[in-house]
Amino acid sequence: MHSTVRGPALGGCRFIPYGTDDDAITDAIRLAKGMSYKAALAGLPFGGGKAVIIRPGNLKDRHALMRSFGHAIDSLSGQYITAMDSGTLVDDMDDIATQTSYVSCTQHMGDPSPATARGVFAGIRANLQYTTGSDSLKGRHIAIQGLGHVGLNLAYRLHQAGAHLTVTDIDDNKMLQARQQLNAAICRPEEIYDVNCDVFSPCGLGAVINADTLPRLRCNSIAGSANNQLETPETGLQLKQRNILYAPDYVINAGGLMFVAMRYQQQSDVAIESKIAGIFDTLSDLYMEARQSNQVISDVADQRASEIIQQADSGHFQAA
Repeated sequence: MHSTVRGPALGGCRFIPYGTDDDAITDAIRLAKGMSYKAALAGLPFGGGKAVIIRPGNLKDRHALMRSFGHAIDSLSGQYITAMDSGTLVDDMDDIATQTSYVSCTQHMGDPSPATARGVFAGIRANLQYTTGSDSLKGRHIAIQGLGHVGLNLAYRLHQAGAHLTVTDIDDNKMLQARQQLNAAICRPEEIYDVNCDVFSPCGLGAVINADTLPRLRCNSIAGSANNQLETPETGLQLKQRNILYAPDYVINAGGLMFVAMRYQQQSDVAIESKIAGIFDTLSDLYMEARQSNQVISDVADQRASEIIQQADSGHFQAA
C-alpha cells in the first residue's frame, strides 16, 4: 500500500512468475505508487495499492490459493481493495469474494480490460491531436506491442476507426487473429521498436522504453496501456530530446481503474464512460503545461499527482 490518505488503497493482484522474491516486491512497490498517482489524477477517492502472488510452477489448487489471498485481504479491514491484473481472472475475483467484500472485478462487476482499452483509445486520439492537429485515426499507423485483453480490444477499436496496424505478441495465434480479422501487419516481438509509425502503443509489461530500445524508436508518440513503461525517470527526458510525445502510463491507462473504482461505488455506466472519455482532456492539459513550462511530460504528471496526494495528506493530518 503506497497511500491511503485519499481513501482505501485500490489496485489489482498480479499473478505471474517472478525470478526472485525481490523482483516481486519491487514490482509491487512500483505498481502501488503508480496506482496512487493514477487515482489522484483521475480524481478518484482512493489511494494506491498492489498485490503480487508469485505464480508457482506447479499450481495444484488455484481456487484455494485465491481464497487464502481473500482471507489475507479481509484481515486488512478495508485498507486495501483488490481487483484483476496481469495473470488474474474474473473467476479468481469470485473466489476472493467468498472471503472478503474488499474486491472488485467479480463476475457481477465485470472485466475492466475493455474500459482500459477505451481510455487508451482516447489517449491515442489526444496524442494525434497534439502531434498532427487532428485526432482522426483514419490512415494513421499504430504499432501495438502485446495482444492481451487490453491490446487486442484496442486493436479492434483502432481498426474500426480506420487505422493501419502493425502488431506483435509472444502468442503466434493472437498475431494470426489480428492479421486475419484486422488486416494487421505482424512482426517478431524484438522488431516492433523499429516500426515506422505514428504511435507506438506498449500494451504488455513494463520497462520497455529503455537504453536499448529508445534509440530504435521511429514513432512520433508513445501511448499504451502497459504500466511503468519508462525504465528510469531519465528516460522521459531522453524522449523529450528526441521529440517523441509520451503519454504517462498511469494517466492513459486509468480507464480500468475508473471502471473498477466506480463499479465498486455502484456508479452508473454513463458516469463511468464520461470519466474515461475525460482522459483525452487530462492528457491534453498535461501536454500544454509541459510545453509552456518546457518540462518533461512525465515529470509534470508526477508533480501534479504528488501535489494532489500531499494536499490530501495535509488535510488528513489536520483533521486527525
